[in-house]
Amino acid sequence: MSEIQTVQAELIDDFRLFDNWIDRYQYIIDLGKDLPEFPDAWRSEENRIHGCQSQVWLKTRCVDGRLDFTAVSDSAIVSGLIAILMRVYSGQSAAEIIAASPDFIGEIGLDEHLSPTRSNGLHSMIKAIKGAAGACVGVE
Repeated sequence: MSEIQTVQAELIDDFRLFDNWIDRYQYIIDLGKDLPEFPDAWRSEENRIHGCQSQVWLKTRCVDGRLDFTAVSDSAIVSGLIAILMRVYSGQSAAEIIAASPDFIGEIGLDEHLSPTRSNGLHSMIKAIKGAAGACVGVE
């Protein structure tokens, strides 16, 4: 099992602790409250993720074939989704990020419980992360 698959499995287990979606949404929002600080200088058009209903900025860094990133949003729920994506992907091998399928989205039920615009935004963020991973390993 890859590192990303292990993290996804842990995340799925975390979400199974909650009996209903009200509690799951609150958990997502709470995760977003712990995002690292995101400097205003990084809130540029170059770092902006398009396709999200909310404002989202993503800053990536490639070090020794691993992708580190941080992001921020003006939405509490999207901030929580960012925290989830950081947990799954940040610090992982860029090649593994490219190869990994985001199975946790369906397993958790996010695909059914997010609005279509939020779901599109989530997929836009994943696409941007995978694109940055591709640039990290020289595959665009």
